[in-house]
Amino acid sequence: MYIDRRIIFLIIALMLFSSFMTLFSQEGALLSFVLSIPGILVAITFHEFAHALAADKLGDDTPRIQGRLNLNPFTHLDPFGTIMLIFAGFGWGKPVEINPRNFNRSISLSKAEAIVAAAGPIMNFILAIIFEIISCAIAKFSPSFYFSTTGIIVDTILNSIVITNIGLGIFNLIPLPPLDGSKILAGFLPYNARNWMDSHSQIFEIVFIALWIVGILSLIISPLISVVYSSLSYLCASMFGLTIG
Repeated sequence: MYIDRRIIFLIIALMLFSSFMTLFSQEGALLSFVLSIPGILVAITFHEFAHALAADKLGDDTPRIQGRLNLNPFTHLDPFGTIMLIFAGFGWGKPVEINPRNFNRSISLSKAEAIVAAAGPIMNFILAIIFEIISCAIAKFSPSFYFSTTGIIVDTILNSIVITNIGLGIFNLIPLPPLDGSKILAGFLPYNARNWMDSHSQIFEIVFIALWIVGILSLIISPLISVVYSSLSYLCASMFGLTIG
């Protein structure tokens, strides 16, 4: 059964409009939005750069030729995916194009594609760890700044970067096209199963969008983000001898 994607995007647009209205109707929501922008830029930029870098290291110069091997946010932002990340909490960047035929043959093409796909989420988790350590280090070694007005703003931005990277990393590990998780999974599937997934990719994409629209993905992902964030915060605070209260 074919579903016109225009209908799906219309539904998503209506949902985003509702979120947009909430942004300007709730007290403090606009400030939270402004402080979340650095996290969104960092998460998407480094995620897509990691894809490009992994492909380049594996012998495919397509991302380099297309100018994707850099940390310029405007190179990697996808307008719709960015809006989704801002208002819906889940989104994506401009996909990095690769040509698997250019990969060196030290490993199979499917494994190489899986590595390139995994590079994005892995980068997000690394960034989450780094920025959480920075936040804890400020609290440990400069408590006067940490509890000042400026320090609170800085810490809010750092927490936003951590949470956004965790969210983007987890979201992209969902094993449904067009997300990275489907390509990672394909790298470990038998040839026939991989072909079956490829031939039914459009159906899987519709399933993914439907699950997002009805809120099932949010029910699954949001608790995971909370658990990972809480665990990371606890481990980092323990490492610096801080008390979470």
